[in-house]
Amino acid sequence: MALLVKICGLSAPDTLDAALHAGADMVGFVFFPRSPRNVSFETARSLGSRVKGQARKVALTVDADDPLLEKIIEALKPDMLQLHGHETPQRVAAIRESFGLLVMKVLPIETKADLAAIQNYTSVADRLLFDARPPREATRPGGLGKPFDWHLLEDLHLSIPFMLSGGLDAGNVAEALRITRAPGVDVSSGVESAPGVKDVEKIRAFIRAVRSAKVPA
Repeated sequence: MALLVKICGLSAPDTLDAALHAGADMVGFVFFPRSPRNVSFETARSLGSRVKGQARKVALTVDADDPLLEKIIEALKPDMLQLHGHETPQRVAAIRESFGLLVMKVLPIETKADLAAIQNYTSVADRLLFDARPPREATRPGGLGKPFDWHLLEDLHLSIPFMLSGGLDAGNVAEALRITRAPGVDVSSGVESAPGVKDVEKIRAFIRAVRSAKVPA
C-alpha cells in the first residue's frame, strides 16, 4: 500500500492546486483562530470546491463544540475531522457518531509514557496522528515545526492506521519513515516559506521525497 501524504494548513488556491497536482492524498484546512493557517468559512468553501475528489479533505479543529463543527462541515464538506485538542475518548466517539465522518485524533508525543494514551483512542477514532508535544508556553497545539524522538514509535503495531507529524520536511521525511514505518505523514510548517505561507516547490519536494523513500517492509 502506498504511503499517504497529507499537506496541512492550506489557505490559498495556488498551493492547494500544487498539493493536488503533486499527488497529495489528503489536504488539510485549519479552523483555529490562533493559527497563522486559520481559514474563514468563506475561504474553506472556496478552496474545498477546488478539490473535486482529487484528495480527501480534512478539517483540523481544536476542542471545537458541535455548533462550530456544524459550520465547518457545512463550509468545507470534509471527508475527515482532525481533532487536535484535548478531546477525551468519549468526546471523540460522540463526534464520530454525531457527524458520521471519519475522525483522526492527534496525540502529542514527547516521552515513552505518552504512548499509554494510544489504547484509549484506538476503538473510538479511525486514525491516529502522532505530533510533537508543544512547549508549555505554546499558544497552539501543532504546526510548530518541532520533531520528537521517532524511535519512540519503533515496532509500533496498532489496530488502526496512524500518521506521523511534527517537524517533517523534504530533507528528513525519508529517515522518519525508515525509523517509524509510518503508513502516512502529515506536513505543514515544513513546506512553508514563512508561518502560514505555503511554498509550491517545497510541497512538490516533500511529496517527491515521500514517494521515493525506502521504507522497510
